[in-house]
Amino acid sequence: MRMLSAIDKRQQLLKLLSLEYNCSPDDFDKEDNKLTESIFCAGQRQYNDKKEFFYMVTLGSNAVVTADLSLHPFLKKYIEGKQGHWLFEVPNLLEIEKELNKFSYTLMQSHHMFLPYQKVDGKLDCSCKWFFGEELYRFYGDERFPNAICEKYMPQRPDRMVVVAYSGEEIMGMAGCSEDAPGWMQIGVDVLPNFRSKGIGTYLVILLKNKIEEMGAIPFYGTSVANYHSWNIALNSGFKPTWVEIGANPIVDCQSNEM
Repeated sequence: MRMLSAIDKRQQLLKLLSLEYNCSPDDFDKEDNKLTESIFCAGQRQYNDKKEFFYMVTLGSNAVVTADLSLHPFLKKYIEGKQGHWLFEVPNLLEIEKELNKFSYTLMQSHHMFLPYQKVDGKLDCSCKWFFGEELYRFYGDERFPNAICEKYMPQRPDRMVVVAYSGEEIMGMAGCSEDAPGWMQIGVDVLPNFRSKGIGTYLVILLKNKIEEMGAIPFYGTSVANYHSWNIALNSGFKPTWVEIGANPIVDCQSNEM
């Protein structure tokens, strides 16, 4: 199967984001910011089963915001004339947070997302084993792997495969991917404490990234702004930062759980 070029991957990304943000692909390359009504549709990445109250994305220039109509009067004025990528800086996010709080929502952490741009071949003196489909069930509930695999089977974004590195019979680390949207495989990786800083995480991500691309799918990788260990794994595995997103969640009333 033909592997997609970097240009092809970006075009596919614009197609996916335009579906999720209810806009057209060329809206991400304009100077002006874009505001749309939030919708829920088939084919998007599914992290919940309803439309988003607020989500904002930038590919480095303008910002595209999709939101519930109740937020539009504020957002339309607030994003007008601002550089899109600056909307992700703390002073601007604080103003958005204030407005979200009026509707009992709060910002979640920002997600810094990566796409592959070059082929990397890793080498490490260890044994690895692949697991696919129902073979992954043995790892559900294992607290050692919070990033490489979901805590349980998620039909809306199922785990597809993992690759595990061993020292003898002992697991050193695992990289896995979930199919968050059709043909879009998000990679996560966990290395156990005794085996960190040995290149194992990078090696596993390289193996998984290359396998996904050989299958004709698109691997992608996400991390937080300050997790530089994770950033270095992505960069050393042939990924580069491509887009940033931030959304909102309902405020949880913790007092209701207190006695």
